[in-house]
Amino acid sequence: MPELMPAIFFGHGNPMNAISTNSYTESWRRIGAQIAKPKAILAISAHWYVPETSVTISSMPKTIHDFGGFPPELYRVQYPAPGDPQLAHRVQQLLAPLPVSLDDAWGLDHGTWSVLVHVYPKADVPVVQLSINETEPASFHYELGKKLTPLREEGILIVGSGNLIHNLHTYAWGRHMPDPYVWAVNFELEARQMMLAGDFEPLVRYEKLGPEAKLSIPTPDHYLPLLYVLATRQQGESITFPVEGIDGGSISMLSVCVGG
Repeated sequence: MPELMPAIFFGHGNPMNAISTNSYTESWRRIGAQIAKPKAILAISAHWYVPETSVTISSMPKTIHDFGGFPPELYRVQYPAPGDPQLAHRVQQLLAPLPVSLDDAWGLDHGTWSVLVHVYPKADVPVVQLSINETEPASFHYELGKKLTPLREEGILIVGSGNLIHNLHTYAWGRHMPDPYVWAVNFELEARQMMLAGDFEPLVRYEKLGPEAKLSIPTPDHYLPLLYVLATRQQGESITFPVEGIDGGSISMLSVCVGG
């Protein structure tokens, strides 16, 4: 059996992490140093949330600054990783008969580059992004993740980027960082226990998990990338949490590593 690349979900949090040195970004750098260098990366980011399934085809994807109100130095960040058209076609093949459009207009959004600028700071690993189809339920995305699993045997690192808990309405913008909200702590603990037990079905049906889940996942965009990563787990593979923490009271920075 060929060696499997891990699959990793990153809680990316505030875009300022791209230019910050903190416990999260230092952990991201350690992850890049510790795992085998991949041939390429397939990234599923919360910030390419559109009404279709698309994959980037550009050989030189642009760095997208898809946010507002941040300091000028953040907008100057460029992440010039190459694309990988061959991987884009491979993704199309794996997801068939689902129609997957080849997109040369999108690039690398901050869900992808704000993390990878630390994981692979030389930008020397090709990156392809897969969009999240906003019209489809969580079960659809989990099944797509299963279909992408063979990439792990082909030297491809599957990366999901979002946040297990992402409630901006309760986030401590510009204020003293509070202790995490009790509902956030409780939901993260519940989710972690399910992941460690390999019990993913309740996480796919997260809307039925109760009020703490609803507070933690008010919209699905930041949550769904996690399901892509969990779906690639093979029997007996470990699940670890190489990055932990809750930022601003209501943003989980948890990273979830499958295998590796």
